[in-house]
Amino acid sequence: MSTANVPAKPVAFTAYQKFVVVLLAFLQFTVILDFMVLSPLGAFLLRDLGLNTRQFGRVVSAYAFSAGISGLLAAGFADRFDRRKLLLFFYAGFILGTWFCGMANSYESLLLARMVTGIFGGVIGSISFAIITDLFPFETRGRVMGSVQSAFAASQVLGLPIGLELATRWGWHSTFRMIVGISLVAGVIIVIKLRPITEHLKLRGDRDPVAHLVHTATKPRYLIGFSATILLATGGFMLMPFGTTFAVRNLHIPMNKLSQIYVITGLVSMIAGPIIGRLSDKFGKYRTFVIGTIVGISIVVYYTRLGPTTVTMMTLLSAFLFVCISARMISAGALTSGVPAPADRGAYMAINSSLQQISGGVASALAGIIVLESAGEGPLQRYDVLGMVAGLGMLLTIPLMYNVHRLVTRGPRQ
Repeated sequence: MSTANVPAKPVAFTAYQKFVVVLLAFLQFTVILDFMVLSPLGAFLLRDLGLNTRQFGRVVSAYAFSAGISGLLAAGFADRFDRRKLLLFFYAGFILGTWFCGMANSYESLLLARMVTGIFGGVIGSISFAIITDLFPFETRGRVMGSVQSAFAASQVLGLPIGLELATRWGWHSTFRMIVGISLVAGVIIVIKLRPITEHLKLRGDRDPVAHLVHTATKPRYLIGFSATILLATGGFMLMPFGTTFAVRNLHIPMNKLSQIYVITGLVSMIAGPIIGRLSDKFGKYRTFVIGTIVGISIVVYYTRLGPTTVTMMTLLSAFLFVCISARMISAGALTSGVPAPADRGAYMAINSSLQQISGGVASALAGIIVLESAGEGPLQRYDVLGMVAGLGMLLTIPLMYNVHRLVTRGPRQ
């Protein structure tokens, strides 16, 4: 029997470990909310800034591209500093970039603000995952990833509805200012409560940052993990930029019902996330990934071909799709965490995150090219084509992730 699928014995977390999980989940909540909020704000931005679909696609992808480039540049240094200090530095920059978004008043200024936010915000996830691999054994990382990834759902339940309400009442700038406010609270908690994380410094050796980057980026074992990451974000990144606009213009969902849909979808995902994490540890991370991917593809293809539908149907499809996305991201994150050696974790996670961000940026930009606007505020055109392309990208991740599964199963888990 494959050791990757042997049920893991329950491991009790210490009080501090539980605190770290909650803190990292809260950080992810703010970062994910900042990224995801652009989708529901799309209708406001298209109207208030006069953006077309290609410009909006660039605004979304600007974050991803800048995050990807930043991650690559930071990879060589990722294992040379206390992870707590590194986290504080990039989180402070993320808050500053989000503030700039709240001050933007044109396409150009918003594009620049998203680039600044991406430069800092895109690295936070990789630092968080490096912290997880430092503090938690491989057999429990599904549980941890499930809890941290529940921030994705929490942003749906709490952040997006509030953000939409603020945008409706006081304009879309107020949504970014709200994110700045709650992010400042998280920053203070990091300063006061998070302990230094320095064990990896004892293992780093004498390689300079460039040599460390090259070593990590070219090691054959790591290339297997990187290859799987490139297409991992395709489905979500391609559909997200125009999700709200498609719901309003094509499915005829009233704008005032979107918050309700986001809340229900997020609640379902919040409940499902920790459960999926535990299941991935118990029954196999790769099996969980495959099931989530296959079901997710079916929903994507069906959903993107829909015409006018009911709020109930939209809510059901949205909830199931986000559960599938959670299953893919949680299991994939836990599985790939076993690839890097302890001395290379920060660099590996930074490069891995960069590749995911860049591929997501390509997907978002491609979505802006595939999808066309009708005259006035008519339905979006070729969204079904977008669904087919996204589904194909998701399908290709199954054999690529199998290579990671085989590597982690046969080789030493890190």
